[in-house]
This record gives sequence, structure tokens and C-alpha cells, in this order.
Amino acid sequence: CPAPSDLRMANGTRICAQLYTDNSPYYDQCCGGEVLVVDPGDDVPYMPRGWGNSVSSLVVGTRCELTVWSR
Repeated sequence: CPAPSDLRMANGTRICAQLYTDNSPYYDQCCGGEVLVVDPGDDVPYMPRGWGNSVSSLVVGTRCELTVWSR
């Protein structure tokens, strides 16, 4: 998984979180599969189509807060 301080787009824009569909009990194999990027200030009351019940691992950037709910 990327370090929280490394969450940035290719152009240097800060990312607050990245959610991934694949996970593993082995840390070096976590954070795989599809990626959902959460930008600073995003407020998404519902997961995008195809992401419901799919997030297996995530990384939250420094100085960011991510609140998630189940159901």
C-alpha cells in the first residue's frame, strides 16, 4: 500500500484517500484491484455504481479524515 503521505495524483494534486477492491493477509499484496480516489472535500453519501460491498482495503492521507458507514 502507498504511504499516507504519498497519496497524490500524477500532477501533484493531493488525494485524501484511496479505496481498493482487493486485499490479502500479506501486507505486500494489499491495496490491489480497482481503485476509488477520494479527493479533499468530497462528500459522497452513496458508493459509486459497482463499489457497494466491494472495498477490501484503504489508505487515508495525512491531515485527512474518512468516515464510512455500513448500510
